[in-house]
Amino acid sequence: MKFKTGILAAALFAIAAPFFAQAAETKPSADTVLATVEGTNITLGHVIALRERLPEQYKKIPDDILFKGIVDQLIQQTILMKAMEARIDTKTRIGLENERRAFLAAEYMDRLSARKVPEEALKKAYAAKFDGAVPEKEYNASHILVDSKEKALEIIKLLNDGADFATLAKERSKGPSGKRGGKLGWFTVDKMVKPFGDAVTSLAVGEISQPVQTNFGWHVIKLNDRRDKKLPTFEQEKDMLAAELSQKAVDEEIAKLTDAAKVTRAKVDIDPSVIRDVSLLEK
Repeated sequence: MKFKTGILAAALFAIAAPFFAQAAETKPSADTVLATVEGTNITLGHVIALRERLPEQYKKIPDDILFKGIVDQLIQQTILMKAMEARIDTKTRIGLENERRAFLAAEYMDRLSARKVPEEALKKAYAAKFDGAVPEKEYNASHILVDSKEKALEIIKLLNDGADFATLAKERSKGPSGKRGGKLGWFTVDKMVKPFGDAVTSLAVGEISQPVQTNFGWHVIKLNDRRDKKLPTFEQEKDMLAAELSQKAVDEEIAKLTDAAKVTRAKVDIDPSVIRDVSLLEK
């Protein structure tokens, strides 16, 4: 459901006078009437519901200012609504139907999504995902990046003759890691371009590669270390698992409702480009 904040914004930047300067304190309820426009009541429930749908930046406005701003907006909207009720045409009627459909569908989705996933279901999902899982390998490597194979071969010769890898990286690497001595830190091979990743997995710890070409240039790679990546704990995965199970439950509920619904698609031959013909709404 679309919500326009223009009227509210204008109201909030006006000087806010106390809303009920002379009113006695009332025990509030959703049905508490705050204003009446041509016989239509604006209640505290309307104000609270509208606030819930405001963008976050508006919710941070002090309550007294926001309260008045929302009531002012609802009053103006009601005035405009009543002016429009006598002018409802095909376009407006269909628009209202679409807005109602979208609002109720979104509310139902929100209620489905709000269902709490049982702890036992989360633990079961965690076990299914990680029990017996083979840890992914992580690699720690350094590299020197140059712009030709000849330069890479020259660097390899210097390294074989005893040159220090970090020093050569600082002096000759054109990559951003050069200033760190070529160190790339820990990574999984899927984070690297394939030729680089393939070279890393083929190296023994401490070994230096032959020249490796990628779209960045020519690399000389040294594998510093490898290890098994730690599997995430239940607490680390809990929120993600809850989101996955919640979405699965929503999808299943939608599928169940869809299967049970009686849907008849009309057999009509319509050129799809007709969706651009706004003039049909004006007839």
